[in-house]
Amino acid sequence: MTATDGGPATGGDEGAGHGGDGAGSDGPGGDTVAAVVRQWRAVHPDLDTGPMEIIGRINRCAALLQQAEDAPLRRAGLSRAEFDLLGALRRTGHELTPGELARETFSSGAAVTKRLKQLSERGLVERRGDTRDRRVAHVRLTDTGRDLVDGLLPDQLAYEAAVLSGVEGTRQGELAGLLAGLLGQLEGRLDALRV
Repeated sequence: MTATDGGPATGGDEGAGHGGDGAGSDGPGGDTVAAVVRQWRAVHPDLDTGPMEIIGRINRCAALLQQAEDAPLRRAGLSRAEFDLLGALRRTGHELTPGELARETFSSGAAVTKRLKQLSERGLVERRGDTRDRRVAHVRLTDTGRDLVDGLLPDQLAYEAAVLSGVEGTRQGELAGLLAGLLGQLEGRLDALRV
């Protein structure tokens, strides 16, 4: 197992390290991935583990954030994925088809369909058929859904700011820029594969 495969080394159910092999946190100034990298260097000193130090930490951070969940969303009875759907409808300001919502939220069509059903049952979104093509549905926020998003967003942003509070402001900007560069590169590769 590597530090980048999303298993225990990056935040699976077994916690830090390789599930009991002693690769835990290094204490102050260290992290789980640093221990994993040291172990791989001992086994394969000829390999460059630099990429693992970046991707492993991105995966680990994502896993920990998912485990912690989003407190304001949880209090409102929403998952992050459901809030992303509601947010896409709110920020674009117009109706979207389920396919467009899938692209906006990086989700599968089946997952979007399931979430829309749940949100519709709660009265947060409504669907209408296309007058020209019965196979197409258009989704929009209800007034209740819009009010919920607008009420939750300030609390959610405050929660995320608290999560990032250990990183000073200027470094947050640097981190955002670096991640934007990486994400743009990865999205470009994905778009090229779709052609």
